[in-house]
Amino acid sequence: MAKTKPFDVAEYLDNPKMIAAYLSEALETGDTDYVKKAIGTVARAQGMTSVAKATELSRENLYRSLSVDGVRTEFDTIMKVIDALGLQLEVKPKAVA
Repeated sequence: MAKTKPFDVAEYLDNPKMIAAYLSEALETGDTDYVKKAIGTVARAQGMTSVAKATELSRENLYRSLSVDGVRTEFDTIMKVIDALGLQLEVKPKAVA
């Protein structure tokens, strides 16, 4: 019987366009827990140690802050991680139905 491994989207987040598309989709859900998890996934894909170094936060704190079950995350932490990933947030008007 063939063994399978769980799907990990982090394995496919290997370029800025893919990362931006993934995070944009997460933001469009409006689900803050999902957005936190998505940012954590990108940070993991980029290397949590390098993200921790760039944000001057501990890896442990980042894992806690970016998990769904984690502590309430300060927006400042989110902005530091976004910056460390070489990204910026963008806001655009919603499509009117």
